[in-house]
Amino acid sequence: MSIKKIAVVTGSRADYGLLCPLMKLVQQDPNLELQIIATGSHLSKIFGMTCQTIEEDGFKINEKIEILSGQSTAVEVTKAMGKAVTGYADALQNLKPDIIILLGDRYEILAAAQAALIAKIPVAHIAGGDLTEGAFDDAIRHSITKMSHLHFVTHESAKNRVRQLGENPGRIFVVGHPGIDQIKRLNLLDRENLQKELDFLLQARNLLITFHPATLDPQPAKFQFEELLKALDRLGPSVGLIFTKPNADTEGISLIERLDQYVGRRKNAKSFSSLGQLLYFSTMKHADAVVGNSSSGIYEAPSFKKPTVNIGDRQKGRLQASSVIHCEPDQEDIFRAIQEAFVKDCSTALNPYGDGNSSERIFGILKGIKDPKALIKKRFHEISEFALTS
Repeated sequence: MSIKKIAVVTGSRADYGLLCPLMKLVQQDPNLELQIIATGSHLSKIFGMTCQTIEEDGFKINEKIEILSGQSTAVEVTKAMGKAVTGYADALQNLKPDIIILLGDRYEILAAAQAALIAKIPVAHIAGGDLTEGAFDDAIRHSITKMSHLHFVTHESAKNRVRQLGENPGRIFVVGHPGIDQIKRLNLLDRENLQKELDFLLQARNLLITFHPATLDPQPAKFQFEELLKALDRLGPSVGLIFTKPNADTEGISLIERLDQYVGRRKNAKSFSSLGQLLYFSTMKHADAVVGNSSSGIYEAPSFKKPTVNIGDRQKGRLQASSVIHCEPDQEDIFRAIQEAFVKDCSTALNPYGDGNSSERIFGILKGIKDPKALIKKRFHEISEFALTS
């Protein structure tokens, strides 16, 4: 029996933007039923209630699972994971999908994989095999891989890592990164219309800034964030600062509170809980550099030929373009890296994450699955059974 019902889990503005093109392909197919499970920051006022964005884009959310308490301590995040597993258990029982699609490495996505495993629902995982050594996302990502049955990876090295985890080579597909798909399809705003939509006057130079907690770093995230803010102040008021707020990780809410204080006292700065894909990529198009530690600076900024100042270890280990400048979470080093970004020529930078057609590749593979239940039973493929490429 071929796939009829495809469930997609989304827990944040970030993964929704990446999943959106694939969701549209499923929605438009008359032989398929798209089921959407929204959770995490989508359902939180603190993070912009971005579930509304999903619905405004023409999608129906089948199940909403509220898990956030309004605090971001390690204890509260752990409790949120427990709530998520319970919520997914009920959602999957109600929806009975033939397959569930998960992207990335967040804790609410790990909970979905756990629930699907027990419910005997096959999992298609996007972006397994990547590395982020500065966050516990790394361990979560690899754990999801072991509970998944189809692996849509972003590049060859990621494919090799998934194979090293004992997964069936015949079920690992290099598709590129879906973030590039949106860039290719969106009609981005010009400078004048972007300023109107942002209600913000762009300056002579402008930075798009996102800083998330590096969850494995021994130094509290607020200390690193203060170093970033000090470096930004040294640039002066002639540089526009456009922030997207941190995600729902441990310490995330304390960073949001500090960012609100910072932006409230500076005319050249503005922050947004969520810009949405059109405004976010339009801002990236017109910014002089992307600054922070978001994966977007690694995955998507190179497609705009824009430099990325990548702070600290949160993205350490990821495949990167020549446009990425690394620096320590230190005021002096951040300031130096931004100055380097302002003069860096990225015109020849190539994005190593594909050509913007990953959603079509994933969709085609899913459509070709004849019996999703046959994916459930897996065996460990020993490394001696295949030769790894370098």
